[in-house]
Amino acid sequence: MTNALDDAPALADLLRLSRKRTRAALTAFTPGPAAHLDDPRAQRAVLAAKFVADYRDSCVLPVGAAKPSGGPAKLTAVAGASTTSTVTTNNARRVLAITAAGAPSASSASAPAPPSGPAAIGAGSSSMALIPAPSTAGAAPRAGALAPLGAQRDVPRPQWHAPWKLMRVISGHTGWVRAVAVDVSNEWFVTGGGDRLIKLWDLASGTLKLTLTGHIACVRGLAVSDRHPYMFSAAEDKTVKCWDLETNKAIRQYHGHLSGVYALALHPTIDILATGGRDSTVRVWDMRSKHQAHVLNGHTSTVGAILMQSSEYQLITGSHDSTVKLWDLRMGKCKATLTHHKKSVRALAMHPTESTFASGSPDNIKQWVLRREDPGADFPACRLVQNFAGHEGMVNALAVNDEGVMFSGGDNGSMRFWDWRTGHCFQKGHAQVQPGSLDSEAGVFAATFDRSGSRLITCEADKSIKIWREDPRATPESHPVVWQPELKRSRY
Repeated sequence: MTNALDDAPALADLLRLSRKRTRAALTAFTPGPAAHLDDPRAQRAVLAAKFVADYRDSCVLPVGAAKPSGGPAKLTAVAGASTTSTVTTNNARRVLAITAAGAPSASSASAPAPPSGPAAIGAGSSSMALIPAPSTAGAAPRAGALAPLGAQRDVPRPQWHAPWKLMRVISGHTGWVRAVAVDVSNEWFVTGGGDRLIKLWDLASGTLKLTLTGHIACVRGLAVSDRHPYMFSAAEDKTVKCWDLETNKAIRQYHGHLSGVYALALHPTIDILATGGRDSTVRVWDMRSKHQAHVLNGHTSTVGAILMQSSEYQLITGSHDSTVKLWDLRMGKCKATLTHHKKSVRALAMHPTESTFASGSPDNIKQWVLRREDPGADFPACRLVQNFAGHEGMVNALAVNDEGVMFSGGDNGSMRFWDWRTGHCFQKGHAQVQPGSLDSEAGVFAATFDRSGSRLITCEADKSIKIWREDPRATPESHPVVWQPELKRSRY
């Protein structure tokens, strides 16, 4: 005979069935989640819970700048709280206390306004709202607090410059044009190239005025004196010549280099001449006596560029050993060596009115400033300012005018125009070869601005000389500045 208790269900099954029936009964008479979302108190509770969960360890409560919507009676739980403390467990409880206060009622809306002035801080005028009302008053930044993106960064906007356009093409050389210099009167300029000739051109019309012969190899450097009727030329035949422009003859030769001379520079106020070349030395000459004042040794490869400025007794050289050296002309010693470049330095350019210069290399173009950090120092220190990044190729030519425009030309024909202050490239181009030349002859070997800074002269591999000028019809509206600031500027 079977017992009735053996056929009864187990106790666990009865409890599970009871829970299901209870849940079904409560669900039938309880509004769903959508009904809770319509309640302002539920919305405020959900927002407060998310705020506490997400920003418990990192958020800083806003400094009191907005009035609470529920009046001062709603903030009694946080009246004496500090408004700059980090959100911890206590702050989470304060936020929940605001949530428990609920939506504003008619009685709270008619409550008197909170006091203003210093007394308002202790009376609960500091807003503890999750999203403070916007305020036009600028609050002082807190120490250690994160500022909005760009709030504390001084990123200057580039100055607008008109685009440069080709004005004239001059042909006359039968070889690569490697050097150029402009007379102080700004009436003519001189070029030299692989055809071993030195040609003088009229700057206004572009007509040939004079041709000088005397070198037996490619002419690599030219300089015109501002104080004497002399012109100097350097060539790969190891010689440096001084030309008298009144008689159009070579009157002096400077012998001493053991290989080709690639760079030449004149001091603006002293009668000295500096040359450098493949023998890795820089030689300083007395202009009149042809005496060799200094032989500066230190570079381990070809010296490709030389600079001298009138305000300092110093010499700046760039070499293919990827270094830039600063020399003291009085002592004949190297005062500083800049090793920031990773590849050969083939071009240098000095700003006409500032103690700043630029050095060009295939890795990038760097801007430097010369400054006396110690008032008693007899030699200025050199500091890196910024990089002009984006010119791909071997930079052979650099030129800067007094309007803050820098030009850079490469051996692949690439041309870039930069804003000197910000390093922004506002124009990119490519040299166009002349009819009858190969496409591989699109290269820029030398460049300089005229004395006014309004015309640019480039010497190129297609045996031509090009003159550029700014577009007179360009306006900021027709050619706006396309600029986007970088979040982090690379220093090296």
